[in-house]
Amino acid sequence: MIWTPSQSVMAVAILFCRIGFAVMLMPGFSSPRVPVKIRLALAVALTLILFPFLSELVQPALGDAKPLSFVYIMTSECLTGFFIGFSMRIFFFALETAGNALAMTIGLTSILTAGINEAEPLPALNTLVTLLATTLLFITNLHLEIIQGLIASYKMLPIMDIFNSQFNLVYVGDNLSRAFLLCLRLAGPFLVFSVIVNFTIGLINKMVPQIPIYFVAMPFVLMGGLFLFFSTAPQLLEVFITGFRTWLIKG
Repeated sequence: MIWTPSQSVMAVAILFCRIGFAVMLMPGFSSPRVPVKIRLALAVALTLILFPFLSELVQPALGDAKPLSFVYIMTSECLTGFFIGFSMRIFFFALETAGNALAMTIGLTSILTAGINEAEPLPALNTLVTLLATTLLFITNLHLEIIQGLIASYKMLPIMDIFNSQFNLVYVGDNLSRAFLLCLRLAGPFLVFSVIVNFTIGLINKMVPQIPIYFVAMPFVLMGGLFLFFSTAPQLLEVFITGFRTWLIKG
């Protein structure tokens, strides 16, 4: 197909709606540490790079030149890109929840630092876990898998298809269950550690009520929790990245 300038502009605009919204919510790129202008430039560059490969898929959308049709298509593409990006971001939301659980179980919630993927401050241990997971996302080239998933989404969800809100909400619900079950596995050892430690402290406090056992045992609980974290962190992060990669490949 020979593209006219107006058709090329409209095709790029349609592609940008889905790709731009997905990039704005994509793990790693959507961090508040990345300026909005950089994210916008990345979305535009990615759209222009993928345009030669996706131009044939955009061609059916250019058959009707009515302005209202373009507005409808662009709105549908924006919503599709939002749900794609949000589905990826869910796994890191779940990881942050697991990170909060880890920090709470070992009593390390008072030290707050700037979040990696969020603007509000988070416990230092949570920030460390999120930073390691985001770094592994790029080291293992999962950001390239995300781009391949964006390309494949145009075959699974063609541009001319009507946006199905029920399907997307069910899909997001399934991803929520999958992501939080995955992160529950990560937090499992720390939850068991917390139950054992608190039961022991409560039992000792019941036997010797004159001694403030909680304050005496707190340094030992913190030391034991940090030792458990640093001894299991490689395996926990490997489980998370493997689960995220499996979801990206199978969708």
